[in-house]
Amino acid sequence: MPTSPERIVLDTQVVMDWLVFREASIQPLTQAVSDGSLLWIGHPEMLAELQHVLGRGVAAAWAPDLAEIEACFERLCQMQPQIPAPAVRLVCRDPDDQIFIDLALAAGARWLISRDRAVLALARRARKLGLEILTPAAWIKRRQAEAPSPSPDVQT
Repeated sequence: MPTSPERIVLDTQVVMDWLVFREASIQPLTQAVSDGSLLWIGHPEMLAELQHVLGRGVAAAWAPDLAEIEACFERLCQMQPQIPAPAVRLVCRDPDDQIFIDLALAAGARWLISRDRAVLALARRARKLGLEILTPAAWIKRRQAEAPSPSPDVQT
């Protein structure tokens, strides 16, 4: 019986590393989202924030393809039309990051992947609620540690 993919929330910086900067070091994470091993969940405000950041010219040197980014969100990100209030609320010191935390908790995500210090500061308390807040590098390391080892060839 197939299991459903685990849910993951990616913050704006991580999405930019993936879709704008094409950061090779996060490839195991982006591959898991692309192949459906993980269910990337988001909210239209998250895409709007990314578009706003890119519209300010933050990544102009990388010439981001906005149409491709939007298509990637449409194809791979399961957009939540609304974010219900989570049963327990963790308050982020950066109000702009609150949506990522609220969505992850309300949608039952296993992971929130971020490089933002304000978000990462909530990791210990979030873990008690079943949410792992990790950097991309820490997620990759954890995922590799959880991967089953190949079984040795059995010789008879």
